[in-house]
Amino acid sequence: MLVLLHLFALFLLVSLGFYVFVANPRNRAHQTFAAFIAFLALWTIKDLIFWNFREGGNVSSGWWASASFIIALLMQCALVIFAWVFPENSRMPRGKAAVLFAPGIVLIPVAAFGLLWRRVGFSNNQFEIELAPLAFAFVGHVYLVFAYGAAVLFRKYGKYRNTQKGQQIGAILWAVGITGVLKTLANIVLPFWGVYDFLPFSAIFVLPGVTIYAYAISNFQLFSLQTALDQFRLFPIAYKIALSIATVAILSFIIFQIPIVWWAFRDGMTFEAWRKYLVFSVVSALVPNLVLVLLIVRTFSRPIGRITVAAVQVANGGYGTEVDLRKSNDEIGLLAESFNEMSRKMADDIEQLRQLNEQLIRTEKLVAMGTLAAGVAHEVNNPLASISSLIQMMQAHKNLDAETSEKLKLISTQIERITHVTKDMMDFARVRPAAKSSVDVNAVIETSLRLASFDKSFQNLRLKKTLAENLPEISADNDQLQQVFLNLFLNARDAMLGDGELLVKTSDSNNRIKIEIADSGNGIDPKNLKQIFDPFFTTKQTGKGTGLGLAVCYGIVTAHGGKIEVSSNENSGTTFCVVLPAGENAVS
Repeated sequence: MLVLLHLFALFLLVSLGFYVFVANPRNRAHQTFAAFIAFLALWTIKDLIFWNFREGGNVSSGWWASASFIIALLMQCALVIFAWVFPENSRMPRGKAAVLFAPGIVLIPVAAFGLLWRRVGFSNNQFEIELAPLAFAFVGHVYLVFAYGAAVLFRKYGKYRNTQKGQQIGAILWAVGITGVLKTLANIVLPFWGVYDFLPFSAIFVLPGVTIYAYAISNFQLFSLQTALDQFRLFPIAYKIALSIATVAILSFIIFQIPIVWWAFRDGMTFEAWRKYLVFSVVSALVPNLVLVLLIVRTFSRPIGRITVAAVQVANGGYGTEVDLRKSNDEIGLLAESFNEMSRKMADDIEQLRQLNEQLIRTEKLVAMGTLAAGVAHEVNNPLASISSLIQMMQAHKNLDAETSEKLKLISTQIERITHVTKDMMDFARVRPAAKSSVDVNAVIETSLRLASFDKSFQNLRLKKTLAENLPEISADNDQLQQVFLNLFLNARDAMLGDGELLVKTSDSNNRIKIEIADSGNGIDPKNLKQIFDPFFTTKQTGKGTGLGLAVCYGIVTAHGGKIEVSSNENSGTTFCVVLPAGENAVS
């Protein structure tokens, strides 16, 4: 019965220490609690061996007494360190620790050499111990350290009273008090009066206090179902390692060790039996070790290797590379998920930077070409006006022959053409501030379509409108937007040669108005899509366009905080997409 109680106590202590430590392994309080539990586990193992498998003689009893004194002192040292670091997770004051723990440098060797008792052992199957005077000094120092740790905790309890930290410290004080009273009764008071019956159960008496201790340090969530579910859901690697080792050890013991012991010692504990046991135990140990290696490779090496390969690919420019791992909630799973998210964001950020760089280059081109266009147009218009005046004066003569009149008419036509080009250049170069007001995009589109319908070629197109209802108004310059849409409609007319289908569609998403204008023309060569908004770039025949219309549209849309994009349709034709901000940017 006693051995079962000791095993239960040992299992509970290890479970509590492991649970609290893994919950926050970098926290000093959790680390100190784990150390305290480790000393208690050693105390329990000591009692398990001594009281259940004791051998006669003073030697076997002496090691138990030495271990009891030493472990008792170490437990109180761990308690004091915990009192120093909890709940602030502060550092241990090394000066105070050196002063308080210094006597242990002498007392521990004294206990190890058996100088704390005159006699210890069993007499008539009854345990007895006669202490030396030095033992009382040892016990006094142990209780001094214990009292100091309790005083530190009590002072912090007053500091954090009426807070959760105060409640935690209060519960720990109760745990310390309960454990101290029970241990004192079982190990000091009753043995002093010759009652040793409760001494074997001292390891059991610490369990209530330790359980309260763990319950408090875990924010009173030790027995919470939600906490257990969260731990199972997150299931850190440390749990996996511990469970893997424990599972393999237990299974190897049941599958291999028990049959080997039965087979080797069935005829008695002879030299040959021991030889069989040792040889086959070593051989059987290889199997669980190989299983552990396999589990470690599968759990750690393979996922980390894949993450490493993906990281190298990203470092070499493969932005957006993702790690293909089975989803898990442990540290490696979270690392892989975070890496994938980082890689995706990096790829998105680089693509946005590329687009911003292209937009910046295009804007710089627009500024430079605008300055150049204004200068060229000004220099051309002055002599052109003089030439046009001379032509008109020559055409006013009545004695011109037909051939001369025809040549003057041809010259006048070319002058008008040049004037048109310079006018476009001046319009492109002129920077006019937008007169923004509250604008209905659908109404601007309807007006632009009505203006375009005066063109006979445009009238031959099959027009399809899908204008969303209840579009939010936007803050924009009505005339400038009309110029953008009219230009896009006329470009679509030219692309379809006056025979085709024109689709105009509006929609609203996330406070942004989207306008799509698609034609069924010949489309644009993919290699020209990136240049389509550059000044003076045109795909029209010579004399049919100046290449400034789309550049002007680009400047107007970007000035309104929007964007304009172009793409080729799957079958034929081109789609222009204009996106403009609405919502908080609209004028109320």
